Amino acid sequence: MNSTSLAPVALFAYNRIEHLKLTISNLKKNSLSKFTDLIIFSDNAKKSEDIEKIIKIRSYLKKIKGFKKIFIVERNKNFGLSKNIINGVTLVLKKYKKIIVLEDDLVVNKFFLKYMNQGLDLYKNNKEVASIHAYVYPIPNLKNKIDNNTFFMRGADCWGWATWSRAWPNLNKNGKDLLKKIKKKKLIKNFNFNNSYDYYQMLQNQVDKKNDSWAIRWHASCFLKNMFTLYPTTSLVKNIGIDKSGENSRFDLLNLGNKKFIKTNYKIKKQQIAESSIARELFEIFFRKKKFFRLKNIVKKILNV
Repeated sequence: MNSTSLAPVALFAYNRIEHLKLTISNLKKNSLSKFTDLIIFSDNAKKSEDIEKIIKIRSYLKKIKGFKKIFIVERNKNFGLSKNIINGVTLVLKKYKKIIVLEDDLVVNKFFLKYMNQGLDLYKNNKEVASIHAYVYPIPNLKNKIDNNTFFMRGADCWGWATWSRAWPNLNKNGKDLLKKIKKKKLIKNFNFNNSYDYYQMLQNQVDKKNDSWAIRWHASCFLKNMFTLYPTTSLVKNIGIDKSGENSRFDLLNLGNKKFIKTNYKIKKQQIAESSIARELFEIFFRKKKFFRLKNIVKKILNV
């Protein structure tokens, strides 16, 4: 892999320094980190009690090493996660043709950067592909039931993801318009994974200002464009922020069986760009059966960001 063509990593941080340190330390374990530009967007305090935390975060950021170049963008006011990410990704993609996106509560394994860059290179010219994703729900036997070690799903996602400057403009920030189009095209049932989970209501909640999710709008935008996201059959990222330390925290996602990363080098093979019917069915079964784990709250954490 040519190190000069590696995608930059955009990292979005707020006030959780211990989570951020783990995110950085694990990202540095990737052999490609020293050839990768790291761009950190540090949001400003939303409330007075967070000011000291932001000061500590920004002091720590200036000491980070282990990457090709490090750029720090210090917001002079509180953007909030949604605006911070939309604005930040847009800014980075004005300079670079591709981007890898992380938040400050995501821990990656040592093959994360290789997997992401492989996916970005393989599908850079395929306009049907919206993004590359590194997280997948801990669905039993998923790896054994998918022929390849990756698969496509319609739409987009947000826990360790990557995209291109050609795809990001498809983001429609107008949730009301997205709702109207999904309804008009009679896609509500499909959008809701055969009514196994109500993503449509989540988008309605964004319109009603009950959440400020950029991710549900990104997902809906790509879904309506009939674009696809590449997923691994085994996660290369896990969220350590569902521990009541963040605004959207509910409970520890690791209880769903995502405690261990894959131990082998993850190699992507190019495949037909079409939604995996097997994966879709397994997602639906997972959504229906995991009520015991309060799945509604998990998905809210994933998309209400």
